[in-house]
Amino acid sequence: MRYSGIGGQAVIEGVMMKGDGKYAVSVRKLDGEIETKVETYKSLKDKNAVFGFPVIRGVVSFVESVVLGMKTLNYSSGFFEEEDEREQKKKQKDDGAKSGDKKTNDKKNDEKKNELLMGLVVMAAVMLAIGLFVLLPFFVSELLSGTIRSVHLRGLIEGVIRVALFVGYVKAISHMEDIHRVFMYHGAEHKCINCIENGEELNVSNAMRQTTVHKRCGTSFMLVVMFVSILFFMFISVSNIWLRMVLRILLIPFIAGISYEFIILAGKYENPVVNVLSKPGLWLQSLTTAEPDSNMIQVAITSVEAVFDWKKFLSEEEQAPETARPAAAAEHAAAKEEAQKKEASQKKEAVTDEVEGFEVVDISAEDEEEDEILQALDRYFEDPGAPDKGQAK
Repeated sequence: MRYSGIGGQAVIEGVMMKGDGKYAVSVRKLDGEIETKVETYKSLKDKNAVFGFPVIRGVVSFVESVVLGMKTLNYSSGFFEEEDEREQKKKQKDDGAKSGDKKTNDKKNDEKKNELLMGLVVMAAVMLAIGLFVLLPFFVSELLSGTIRSVHLRGLIEGVIRVALFVGYVKAISHMEDIHRVFMYHGAEHKCINCIENGEELNVSNAMRQTTVHKRCGTSFMLVVMFVSILFFMFISVSNIWLRMVLRILLIPFIAGISYEFIILAGKYENPVVNVLSKPGLWLQSLTTAEPDSNMIQVAITSVEAVFDWKKFLSEEEQAPETARPAAAAEHAAAKEEAQKKEASQKKEAVTDEVEGFEVVDISAEDEEEDEILQALDRYFEDPGAPDKGQAK
């Protein structure tokens, strides 16, 4: 599997894909048409080299992903407002056409309000996540301090509670119909990326054959964050309970940065150790992804093609020399060649054994004896009463 560098997320009835300094949101509207919005973006990592340093870049990427994710979700939800709300907006638009300046000012005000609202929503979501998955497990584990004196053991229990809460939360929301459809689009996003990175032409039939899981998925990232936090929090042995709580909050960015480095490593390289460590995240993706239908695949393909030239990507892979390809591809080719040689050798040995097993016999005597029998039978049927010439009189 070759690293493509593209990523994305599922939105309401659509898929967002990001790559090559652009992101695209493709949404299947109520009338069945696919509408795609493409915009450029510039990460802080591109503006300042400091933000591109290991671990720091993970924090930056996480924050930017959350902001962009909320923005694209808000955009996709706009296609599915109530009919009367859409009609009201249309009427306001028609009325605003009579005054161009007023329309422009109103649009700017609406954009500012939306940005402010989105910022508040992001802050609320982050605070809720910290309260639910960081502070709640911490206080629950502290309730056991009377019976469990070991700080390390309580840190382990805290981590187990955190993982259980997260898995239970994902499992619970997966039963909601709307969320389930988002998870189906999530599967479509993964299938398209897997199709490209496996070196196949991006179309519906090829994408449908791919798996719905991917090692660079945000679900895997969140689970890695929780496992890394267990290792850190087990060894924070500060005596003051409030200081321990504050340290847990302050360490979240650092833990996220380390987890990001692992996810990038797992996505770029095929390594037995990395593959084993990636398994829990892939298993959890069975809850956050679902098998999509062909229409969802079409939406995901539209989003990919808006930001990524997959044909060029595949042609570069074919033209690249063997030494320039990823190690996994070289190992796969070598293993395939070895298997073909082994199969050819086995066939050759089988043919040789078969030839050596034949017994060479003289068939001329058998043919003469068979001819005499046939001649005798012909004479008998022509004249049953006549004696056989071969018999003694």
